[in-house]
Amino acid sequence: MHTNYYFLRQLAPALTAQLRGYRVASCFSQEKDELVIGLLSETGTEFWLKAQLGAAFPALALPETFHRARQNSVDLLPELLGRTVAQVTVWPQDRVLQFTFTEDGATLVFKLYGPRPNAIFRPAPGAPAQLFHQRYATDADLGPSPADAPAPPVGPTGKLPPALADLPARFLREQRGYAAASLPQQQQLADALRLELENPAHYYVIYLDGRTRLSLVPLGELLATLPSADPIGALRRFVPLALARRALETERRQLRQLLTRRADEAGTSAHLAGQRLHALAHEAGYRHRADLIMAHLHAIAPGTAQLEVIDFYTNEPVVLKLKPLEKPQRTAENLYRKAKNQQIEERQLQGRINSREAEALQALELLEELDAQPALAELRGLRAWRKQHALDPTPAATKAATELPFKVFEDQGFTILVGRNAQNNDLLTQKYAHKDDLWLHAKDVSGSHVVIRHRAGQPVPEPVVEHAAQLAGWYSRRQHDSLCPVTVTPKKFVRKPKGARPGQVLVERERVVLVVPGNPFENVA
Repeated sequence: MHTNYYFLRQLAPALTAQLRGYRVASCFSQEKDELVIGLLSETGTEFWLKAQLGAAFPALALPETFHRARQNSVDLLPELLGRTVAQVTVWPQDRVLQFTFTEDGATLVFKLYGPRPNAIFRPAPGAPAQLFHQRYATDADLGPSPADAPAPPVGPTGKLPPALADLPARFLREQRGYAAASLPQQQQLADALRLELENPAHYYVIYLDGRTRLSLVPLGELLATLPSADPIGALRRFVPLALARRALETERRQLRQLLTRRADEAGTSAHLAGQRLHALAHEAGYRHRADLIMAHLHAIAPGTAQLEVIDFYTNEPVVLKLKPLEKPQRTAENLYRKAKNQQIEERQLQGRINSREAEALQALELLEELDAQPALAELRGLRAWRKQHALDPTPAATKAATELPFKVFEDQGFTILVGRNAQNNDLLTQKYAHKDDLWLHAKDVSGSHVVIRHRAGQPVPEPVVEHAAQLAGWYSRRQHDSLCPVTVTPKKFVRKPKGARPGQVLVERERVVLVVPGNPFENVA
């Protein structure tokens, strides 16, 4: 309620008594959405007014001292300088405070509407308005209601007038039984509250719905009770406290969101890795199939596509699928290689499950600690705790912490990413790849997209390109070709046409390298 009409009507006469005869000595801004006005009395006494005109927290701060920065400071409203304050008034039933000056009847109006606050200066009545926020052009025509206009009545559906909205309305509903009352009773309740607001017993600093507020009625968690005889002192006490608590509340909310997201992501990753590990453990292994092929080489005729044999592990008949144009020994060799890779994958999956479950548990423990420790109710303690646990609430940090959903290889300090399927290829190329990354793909056949991550100031060595090209050939339909042509181009020359199938792209510029398909890395992800 620090911008509510009923508080401003207390503040305006207090400012008039304090500032009548003061002259404007400076008017400038050194931060976005901030207007600072310095006033001087005839005896040299300073009075500072800092209008914060951002939509998130519009307020008039009245700091006892203020030091202007030497840099990033700009003078504003030059015609305001030297003018003497005659009176401060509030517009009837509105959140607008007006300073009137003795010279030419000039006015400076502070419009403290939550979404669109502004400052409007008129050098004289009828003169063109000078706006602090130029984007709110209609504010040039803003004017007060007639001074003798009565307070609006309660609406036919029990709707309260704007001046009684927000905290007064909530007070009426929660503590005065407004919602259950008849329309005449609602009018009586609203009129009685108006009288209380016009002569409040106290000002209250409260904490309600995650926000620190200045209120003329007791609601929520009471943080401080201030004398109503000193609205200037109340504002000086409230605004710094609200800004500090606002920063604290923002950081706590960010940390809570970060830890919740980490716990969810780590739990999901562990669950998916567990599903994959279970599938690997319960499917017929590559080594099993390779052993069966080698044990029945004598029964495999050239060009055979499939063969039914007795599985010597289970004594059950099984069907071996073969490639008619490939020697069975080569098929078995490839299966043995995949079996080795599968063992590595199982070890990596188990390690991933353990680490991600530990990460999820740690995030949940930190969430409990965030709410339990009294020291974290202060901004300084919260920031020290965040630094201690290396918790960066920025989106970049959380994105870096997330596990990449691709096959990942490291070569000479460069990261190589390989897509797993058509949809995964789209994700890699369209979402993860930077325009300066190198993009590779086996030419003229379906296969995985391969990306070499760009490193600033470091061109990708040719051996790294060759190894990535071998991967592109290996994870494609040219896997068993003796030589595979591979397209290499910066990602910025790869685009996805509208309506294209998953994984399908167009390449505008390319060079082609010839490589032997294979996996040049011992550890396969």
